[in-house]
Amino acid sequence: MGLKQNLHNLKEKYKGTKMAPAFNAIHTFLYLPNEVTHGGTHIKAADDLKRTMNTVIMALIPILIFGMFNAGYQHYAAIDNSLRLDPLANFFTWDNLWIGIIKVLPLVVVSYAVGLLVEFIFAVIKGHEVEEGYLVTGMLVPLIVPVDTPLWMLSVAVVFGVVIGKEVFGGTGMNILNPALTIRAFLFFAYPTWMSGDKVWVYDAVNRAGTADAISGETILGSYAQNQEVVYSTWDKFMGFIPGSVGETSTLLILLGAAFLIFTKIGSWRIIVSTFIGAAAMGLIFNWVVSADIITESSKFYGLMSAPFWEHLIIGGLAFGAVYMATDPVTASQTNRGKWIYGFLIGFISIMIRVFNPAYPEGVFLAILLMNVFAPTIDHYVVQGNVKRRLKRAKVKTA
Repeated sequence: MGLKQNLHNLKEKYKGTKMAPAFNAIHTFLYLPNEVTHGGTHIKAADDLKRTMNTVIMALIPILIFGMFNAGYQHYAAIDNSLRLDPLANFFTWDNLWIGIIKVLPLVVVSYAVGLLVEFIFAVIKGHEVEEGYLVTGMLVPLIVPVDTPLWMLSVAVVFGVVIGKEVFGGTGMNILNPALTIRAFLFFAYPTWMSGDKVWVYDAVNRAGTADAISGETILGSYAQNQEVVYSTWDKFMGFIPGSVGETSTLLILLGAAFLIFTKIGSWRIIVSTFIGAAAMGLIFNWVVSADIITESSKFYGLMSAPFWEHLIIGGLAFGAVYMATDPVTASQTNRGKWIYGFLIGFISIMIRVFNPAYPEGVFLAILLMNVFAPTIDHYVVQGNVKRRLKRAKVKTA
């Protein structure tokens, strides 16, 4: 009660000043809002923006913990390949978790510290409340970057993403691009060797110290893009015992998170399902091209084209993007039919980018950003189509 009373006193002291949004944000984060609706509302519900954001974070926590174990597992497996013979026996160990703690947690801390600082600064300057939208973005960002991403690089990207991806449009609820994906895109285009190289997916303390030998942890997509043999089993790919960004490897946990978000009615099942359908459709087309001998093994596109269509669904960031990025209620399509179109095109374009851009085989994030831009157009034509059909029905009835 003492802390709550002190915060309340500070809130009252700075009420009406420029610092009021900062103290209001701290008070709201720690406690429930004092104001409730009393009448005249159309819908009364217990959820609010903070609860919605916290629900998404709850779905991300298992993926974060798994990613921490995987960071250590990939490090030791790169040194001793025999550890991959029995992943379950060698995965959940303290040594693996410790590397995850010292490498992944700093990414989370920096993401939240820098992002919320920018949010507070804009709230004070503009005089509005601090918005809870970054609660999810701050967790998503560490999960979609390589484990060895330098903290200063992440800080620069977060500032760019929050300012350009959200604040310039007016803040949470008015941005046209997903802020987390904007941060990821900035990292890729500003520091491409750190995002697409074959030495950044596995923690390598020795190599970062400057020695010549590096621990290579190339992703499966990178191996396919270079027509190399993929040594991981389907079980490893589905469970997540493979190199990759911190949170994108375990399809199992991602699907469990999807079920949780759908159950809580936060994630759109239409977008998730249609994204997988679109990816499978594009994968089937490429498989047909390979089976019809339209393209030869010597082609630089052959590796990813020859991958079974279903494998595209469990490797790379497709599943993570479909569940946690494409379903962003602010930047996604709002109409039910529009969600089917929106999701299908994300999956379709993702696999197309994977195959036709070997330098950047992971295309889901670019596909989502592209469809973020076209989501309002999709909804516009869906609504106009509904209006035209109703007008035709009205004319038939009056005739």
